[in-house]
Amino acid sequence: MARLSNQEIASIFSTIADMLEIKGENIHRVLAYRRAAETIAELPRDIHAVYEEGKLTELPHIGETLAAKIEELLTTGELGLFNRLADEIPPGVVEMLRIPGVGPKRAARFWKELGITSVEELKEAALAGKLRTLPGMGAKSEARILEGIEALARRSDRISIGVAYPTAMRLLDALLKVEGSLKGDVAGSLRRGCATIGDLDLLIASHEAEPIMEAFVELPDVARVLVQGPTKTSVELYNGLQVDLRVLPPERYGTSLVYFTGSKAHNVRLRELALKQGLSLSENSFIRLDDESEILCATEEEVYATLGLPWIAPELREDRGEIEAALAGELPDLITLEDIRGDLQLHTRWSDGQASVLEMAKAALARGYRYILVTDHSYGLGVVQGLAPEDIPRQREEIEAANAELGGAITILHGVEVEIKADGTLDYDDETLAQFDIVQASLHTSLRQPREQITQRLLNAIQNPHVDIIGHPRGRLIPDREPADLDMDTIFEAAAKHDVALEINANPHRLDLDDVHARRAVELGIKLTISTDAHRPEDFDLMHFGVATARRGWVSARDVINAWPLEQVMAWVEGRQR
Repeated sequence: MARLSNQEIASIFSTIADMLEIKGENIHRVLAYRRAAETIAELPRDIHAVYEEGKLTELPHIGETLAAKIEELLTTGELGLFNRLADEIPPGVVEMLRIPGVGPKRAARFWKELGITSVEELKEAALAGKLRTLPGMGAKSEARILEGIEALARRSDRISIGVAYPTAMRLLDALLKVEGSLKGDVAGSLRRGCATIGDLDLLIASHEAEPIMEAFVELPDVARVLVQGPTKTSVELYNGLQVDLRVLPPERYGTSLVYFTGSKAHNVRLRELALKQGLSLSENSFIRLDDESEILCATEEEVYATLGLPWIAPELREDRGEIEAALAGELPDLITLEDIRGDLQLHTRWSDGQASVLEMAKAALARGYRYILVTDHSYGLGVVQGLAPEDIPRQREEIEAANAELGGAITILHGVEVEIKADGTLDYDDETLAQFDIVQASLHTSLRQPREQITQRLLNAIQNPHVDIIGHPRGRLIPDREPADLDMDTIFEAAAKHDVALEINANPHRLDLDDVHARRAVELGIKLTISTDAHRPEDFDLMHFGVATARRGWVSARDVINAWPLEQVMAWVEGRQR
């Protein structure tokens, strides 16, 4: 019997959830399997070891029933429930759920009513005009299915920075505790703050590589060793990530850190500058071309100084003008996490949050924030049971009571995330919106509308005098949903004209605005916010992902509203609403 990995078991549970949903089973049963899949996929240990210790039920979202299913898989290599469902539902029908816009009900209809059992068959049926024969489906729906299939083909195997970052930090922290480790860094696209990551790159400076390599392959996260050498070791983790570790002499650490941080395009430009100065730059050192002598750099600052440049922040290293800016002495003063003074999007139990107003405020205060904006969803977003108009006064009373209890240590502002509905109107009328301190408007539904229509929806919100901020403007979800097809030039023009801020949503599943659009917004004088969209206290810790995205977009603290003192924030709100 083959030994099942964590990822294989997680995949089985996730597929069971999909199949149960296609069958129309109870949503709570579906969610139970889906949450169990997430727990197992993110488990940093071999699940076999957890089972042998008798601790399966101590894992989040794993009760007695699911623990028994895991035991069945571990001991027999199969799961009766999975086999029964797989006999009933063709695997290609489950695969259809990966297509944006195809949910379980639609997948079931395509299968049961048209006999479609694969993504390819679905594409052929759509091209032949067969989907529009189903009640409720028309030519536009058919076209959107084809667009979704094309989007599916564009997906990569890269993972969210939200998964990669904590994994990398956990490994790096463990390695830095090994005797002989002098310093270490994460490199690659993760250090540059990219939204998605391929493999993880770790660098350690040490005079002795062998003890560190031995400790690395013995870490509990490691599922198998791919390559083990004197200076480089590659492993695969239980969560499926590949990690490359390099241990380097400290005197060569700077050149290696620059090289392995990248990007490739940035490194090419550095090598070109080196050649102009009679030098060759590699991952190990500079070589003088006239006498082949070495220049060693222990730090990145020494590398850049050798080239006549100031140090360039990793987030800027994409060959998007950073070399030219450095040569001209015009690198931006990038925003830092320490610049953030408050969070302007968070949710409580008044909508889909998991904590009270007071609990969220205390969590924000513990992180050093001076103010927060409570932005529970408006009632039109039905799936979250949002804030009805009659609830608004009662929520304000709770906020006032929490402010009184906290005695001015932090200020809680009363806001809302008002829904921009499919017809382009807002969930609340102007009189209702006027009750809030700050209003954020966001798109959540009908995101596949034609470009002109969905752009107009956002323009309607921007033009409303009560709307101060547009939340996660493009509505993307990484990796599951591509951004809405918005005319961003028109959106930027309107935001600048009406002095409406655009949000960089720090949740790693969103990071929307992305770095490219954030940079363009700042160039046009548009104000930004960086908010976590927190639904529970620990979500405040996601802020650094949004800051990294902003830094990639050349954003400074002066461009970000919630890097301002509260008095300045409120003066801006009052000034733009006159």
